[in-house]
Order: sequence, then structure tokens, then C-alpha cells
Amino acid sequence: MHRRLVIVVRADPVICGHSGEARNLAEAAIARGFEEVRIVTWPIERLEAAGLPLKPLDTVMPYSPGITVERPDPVGDYKVVDGRYIGGLVGRLVELFTDGVPTVAMSLYLSPHTTAVTDAVEVARRTGLPVDVVTIAEAVGSDVTNVVRQCVIEDRFGAAAHVLEGYLASDVCVAVSQYTKDLIVEEARRLDERHGTAYARRCAERIDISYPAIDSSLFLDLDPAEVEARLAARGLVRDGYVFYLSRLAAAKGVDDLIDGFAASAATDKKLVIAGRGPEEQELRDYAAASPAADRIVFLTDVDDAEKPFLFAGAVAYALPTKPRPEFVETFGIALAEKALAGGGPAITTTTGGVGEAVGDTALIVDVEAPAQITAALDRILQMSSLERADWEERARAFALQFDRMNVFDRLFARVARRERVAA
Repeated sequence: MHRRLVIVVRADPVICGHSGEARNLAEAAIARGFEEVRIVTWPIERLEAAGLPLKPLDTVMPYSPGITVERPDPVGDYKVVDGRYIGGLVGRLVELFTDGVPTVAMSLYLSPHTTAVTDAVEVARRTGLPVDVVTIAEAVGSDVTNVVRQCVIEDRFGAAAHVLEGYLASDVCVAVSQYTKDLIVEEARRLDERHGTAYARRCAERIDISYPAIDSSLFLDLDPAEVEARLAARGLVRDGYVFYLSRLAAAKGVDDLIDGFAASAATDKKLVIAGRGPEEQELRDYAAASPAADRIVFLTDVDDAEKPFLFAGAVAYALPTKPRPEFVETFGIALAEKALAGGGPAITTTTGGVGEAVGDTALIVDVEAPAQITAALDRILQMSSLERADWEERARAFALQFDRMNVFDRLFARVARRERVAA
């Protein structure tokens, strides 16, 4: 029987770990026998207008045959305001859900993607046309901090209920980490205390954990000669730099990394900061004022094909992420990717779900503690080759659980159980 997977997400070209997860789940679905995958996402101009950090379009890797990216046009004119884009998204989903093809519909980010899928399923079923849809809703974390938590703080019950009811209406509810699940349950508990609802209990019972899916094949068994060549093209040498790759945002702790690097014994190393984001200019200015300014390099054009080699060639990778009102790291995909690629040990914090991404395979520092970053870097520089190899091997073995085929199989085992129960 023809099978289709629909994934609703902020997809490529957004520089975002969970948009990459959508790509990886799509590729895994094709490998596991789905004949068709459709990634339903947003028009490029809308993503640009939102200020999201985008990859250059010419660096986006092609999808496998069978995977189609759809960007529905908005519905209505300027008088509809932002609802135009949601209307286009929901409308296209209704069409997909009523064409007779058995479909699994997965949404990443509860708001607005899960609510859009839930609305589309309800409309599709009311048309009287045949509908064969199983829904998966994945909470990433920022969808909770940015929407549900804010609604709780502002006592906006209706908006919070809309998100949570859409989530719980899904056939399979997952979160990208135990931290994320705990966060949802805690915010739901606060809502319950104010309004007498039962969201915390329902969420605790319904939500499973599904870690982000990573294409490990991009990071494993890298050719040493190609690593050297890729580094040389950037003016780098193996073990000659400390590496950061993630969004350039205040919550990522790049300022602490700059300070920690400047005070370390890595006086013959560079600090390579790769990424784009809302704080880019502020961080460039901060780096320019650092005593190590002449050894700090910013790269804003690193694509998916290049990053494994930059991970592998680094003497250390650092992501000293810290909790902020607008963002808390709910997993740490870049840390798992780095572990697969090799390179020197990772330095990070236990903010949010990071501990689930690294286990005991990284050097842990406190948040906003540049002196501890300095100490961690100095420790790495003093490691023997055997000690470094042991860190690499343990980190890679731990991170293999996040390979996209493993994650896909565990997730769709839940879908199969749900379908058996429904039957």
C-alpha cells in the first residue's frame, strides 16, 4: 500500500537543528519504505522577514527522490494579516489528508505547526471525504518557553489551552528530551493551579521521549586527507583551533567562550566561531575588544557538507550554553554531531537537556563561568593522544543512539502500537 509521511516544520534553509531533524526523518522514511515524503513549510520570503538565520540557498543539500518540499502560498490579501500563511498551510494539509493516501503527519514545534495539523485533521474529517491520518506531535522546547510559559506568566489561559489541546489531540505525543517533557508538565501544572484544569496529568501520561535524529553517516569515518584539505581551504590546521558552531545568540554563551579562550594557554590557537543569528554584530564587537581579537575568526557560511570536517579538526569544541528567558537549550544537536565526527573533547554546561545529549562524555562547566572554560581548555591542551582518543571513542559510542535510523525506528514503533490499539 502506498504510504506517505508529511512533516510540518520550519525546514531548510533555516539554520536550526530541528529543521535538520525534519530532513533526517524524511530521509529515514524513504529508506524504510515510505514511497512519498512531503515537508510542508513556509515561503522563503516569510522566513527572511521573520529574521531567522538562513543558510544560503545554494548550499542547501538536495533531498533524496521521493521527498518534496512544499511552501504553500498565503491565502487572502493584506487584510488577513499573519493568518494568511497559516491559512495556506492548513489548507494544503487538508488537501493532503483527504486524497485517500494513508498518511502519517508529523509536526515539529507545537506552535504553530501542531496546532495547524490538528486544525487540518478536524477540517478534513468534517468534509466527509476518506481520511486515513495518524499524527505525531514533537515538542522541541522553545515552543513551550516562547508560547505556553509566556501565556502562563501573562495569565492568557485560552492561548495556552489551544497549544496544549492541539498537542494532546495528536495520536503520538513526544518531546525531544526528558528536560523538555518536564518543562511541559511544569508549565501545565501552573496552568492547572490557576484554572482547575488537568493538563499536567494528561501530559505526564501521554508524552514519550524521542531524541533528535542525526545523519551519522555525514560524520563517521572521515578521510583524514579530506579533513586536512577542508581545513586548509579555511586557513586552518588540525588541532590549531577551538571550535564553536551554533546560532549566534545570547543564550549560547559565546561571550563567555571568548573570555575563557582569551585567558587560556591556547595562545597559538584560533577560536573559530561558526554560525549566524540575532547577536552576530554584538558578538563581533565583543570579540574585537578581546585581548585575543587577532585570533578570533567568524564564519557565517559553513554548510552541512563542511561542518563534519571542522568538528573533526578542532582541538576542542565548546558550547557554553546558558538559560535565558527567551531560550533554553533543550537538547544540543551540535554536541551529538561533534561527538560523531571526532576532534577534541567538548566543553559544555548542563543547561536544559544538554546532559542528555552528552552523558558523561564532555567536560562540564558552570554557566557564565569563563574561568572554568579556561581551565577546561588548558586541561584539554595537556591531554595525551591516548586520553583524547578515549574521550572521542566514548563520545561517539554514546552519540550513535541518535542516528536517524535508530530514532526513526523507535518513533515509528510507537506509531505502530497506536495503530494496533486503534484497530
